[in-house]
Amino acid sequence: MTDRPEPVTHADDPAEQLSFEQQLRSCGLQVTAQRLAVMEAVTANSHATTEGLTEVVRGKIGSISRQAVYDTLGVFADKGLIRRIQPTGSVARYEDRVGDNHHHLVCRGCGLIFDIDCAVGSTPCLTADDDRGFEIDEAEVVYWGRCPDCRV
Repeated sequence: MTDRPEPVTHADDPAEQLSFEQQLRSCGLQVTAQRLAVMEAVTANSHATTEGLTEVVRGKIGSISRQAVYDTLGVFADKGLIRRIQPTGSVARYEDRVGDNHHHLVCRGCGLIFDIDCAVGSTPCLTADDDRGFEIDEAEVVYWGRCPDCRV
């Protein structure tokens, strides 16, 4: 895991609510109860699927369609508020850790996902042998293996 503390969500904390509101407004988005609930759900449930986030949002605000959550997640990802990841063979998952170039560790057994900070020092695998003229600004690495529970 990383040294980054896990986000703590206090749904009734006015300071956090204001922070989410400010994030939405700074991206030119209207603040709605649905959008706030989706943002809170992503923050509290890193690497969750659309289905999982829909259930969390329904528990918070009641009725909301899976399509509305899916659309909101798409808008948030396009605006850079959240990050969409999709490890091979998995459905899309969402996280609020944006603005850095981190990677992921995925269990082949249970699908558990952890954030992994970028390697420091010599990283030959992150340097393209032939960049084909691209200005490379990000590398996406997924580490695969089995978590301690699945190795048993």
